Amino acid sequence: MGGETVLIAFDSTQQALRAEMLLEYADIEIDTRPTPKEITAGCALSIEFSLSDYKQGRDVMEEQQVTIRGYFRSFSGRYQEIDENGELKGCV
Repeated sequence: MGGETVLIAFDSTQQALRAEMLLEYADIEIDTRPTPKEITAGCALSIEFSLSDYKQGRDVMEEQQVTIRGYFRSFSGRYQEIDENGELKGCV
């Protein structure tokens, strides 16, 4: 998985496993990995995928009502929450 990626963090393992199944079914290449320490979440699992699949992945999560903690990208080596456009939350 080259290029920029998006990470989804969850508050429960059940939701992470459900999201993993749904994203794979949608043919989105994913990597299930430990949640980075700087992200406060109730689940130790996160899902990472290409930024180019962000809109499709977000749509799947919303359509299937998967409960997530947030979407994150790495900015300057630190994961920070992003908005629906993939931009850093709170920035203009």
